[in-house]
Amino acid sequence: METRSQWGTRAGFILAAVGSAVGLGNIWRFPATAFENGGGAFFIPYLFALLTAGIPLLIMEFTMGHKYRGSAPLAFRRMSKKTEGIGWWAVMVSFVISTYYAVIIAWAMSYAIFSFNQAWGDDTESFLFNDYLNLTVDPGQTGGFELGVLIPLLLVWAIVLGVLFKGVKKGIEIANRIFIPTLVVVFLIIVIRAVTLPGALQGLEAFFAPDFSQILSPDVWVAAYGQIFFSLSIAFAIMITYSSYLPKKSDLTNNAFIVGFGNSSFELLAGIGVFAALGFMASQAGVAVDEVVAGGVGLAFVVFPQIINEFPGLNGFFGFLFFASLVLAGLSSLISICETYIAGLVDKFKISRAKAVAFGGGLSAIVSLLYATQGGLFFLDAVDYFINQFGVALIGLVEVVLVAWFLRKLGELKSHANEVSDIKLGSWWTISLGGITPVVLGVMMYQLFTQNILKKFDNDTGNYEGYSDAFILWSGWAVAAGALIIGVLLMVFTKWKQPDTQDQEELSKEAK
Repeated sequence: METRSQWGTRAGFILAAVGSAVGLGNIWRFPATAFENGGGAFFIPYLFALLTAGIPLLIMEFTMGHKYRGSAPLAFRRMSKKTEGIGWWAVMVSFVISTYYAVIIAWAMSYAIFSFNQAWGDDTESFLFNDYLNLTVDPGQTGGFELGVLIPLLLVWAIVLGVLFKGVKKGIEIANRIFIPTLVVVFLIIVIRAVTLPGALQGLEAFFAPDFSQILSPDVWVAAYGQIFFSLSIAFAIMITYSSYLPKKSDLTNNAFIVGFGNSSFELLAGIGVFAALGFMASQAGVAVDEVVAGGVGLAFVVFPQIINEFPGLNGFFGFLFFASLVLAGLSSLISICETYIAGLVDKFKISRAKAVAFGGGLSAIVSLLYATQGGLFFLDAVDYFINQFGVALIGLVEVVLVAWFLRKLGELKSHANEVSDIKLGSWWTISLGGITPVVLGVMMYQLFTQNILKKFDNDTGNYEGYSDAFILWSGWAVAAGALIIGVLLMVFTKWKQPDTQDQEELSKEAK
């Protein structure tokens, strides 16, 4: 029987875990979220959420992977045979996310090249939607392929699948040893330049100025927990998979603190860089900072090209650095997302890693071609919203309620973590996971339910982004529900390649 892969060093694991956590959302989601929810005051609920949900959940998933020595489906199965489907559900959500995440990285690759001569021109919004994406079809229609998206997309998959073929130690670990330090250096250069621009102080004041009245709002606290939850790659099956490659003697708790605070530190760095640049843009336009604030795709591919146009010098160089940082952050996250279903296939069907990469990664690459069409952005927008909100968030709620309330495994997991960790877990950890986190995630899911279902029927406010019922049904709800259904089917209609009687024996061997 092939010995389970292991990280070469502790630093390799930490860099890989940080690389998974630090993704596109750190750069384009966190700054806008903080600004809209109290500015500097937002850091109070944000830090509280990190300590009562983010790090506790990281510790739980690290411990599950380390104790049960398997991908998410195998780890859940070894914890309780009835819960294997939860692991497959998380794996399928990761699969869906990988199909469109690769396309956003492809956009960033293209824009890194466009930066050298500011090919996007003065009207950056029109360039993105009309010239680059050629968004000339209605939602639900594909149109033809856009070569400007398709070619870099193929390059993204060549890099990612190449790294994954090499394995954990020689592929994922080495890649993150290159990507993450390079990302930090590149973004530091961007931040240093941004804070020296005219108007940067205006942007930083807008970002850090505390509005303490907002932290009394429950919505702000939910936003803080949501940011922590989505930022740390929790409930993607990633951290369970990565920690299953740790050696027997591994400081799980300390690793979780390093990853959690490392991710938050990069988010703060991103906020400084983004708002310094937004302050410069606002000063150039003669408007207030809040008039130029944006998040998501709009920030990265519309607002930042506008900022780069206004740079007093070296426009192409700093534009390239910004989009290169998006590529590096995206690649490290995409590699970790793909590893979840590759590890699941290897564990479930006992096939070689090469076959799992070829099948799982190859299938994801094929599906991703949908988003390289003229109507790809519409599909990406709907799938991203529904799979994140009704996939990742819901899995997180089910996972923590299952482990803490129904299986009552917190004590067992705490004992395992304390055996190998310098920082010992106490009541803080069990109270966070047994009480605070389930309640907050439950409130999040209730809000999403009312926003997307009850309001439509009660107030007739329409679907997400005003899409038609048919498009939302097949590109949103069906995708989110399909991930759950396929996960259950994988548990029910397939069997593990080794008999149950070998399970504990194999577990003991892998732990040695």
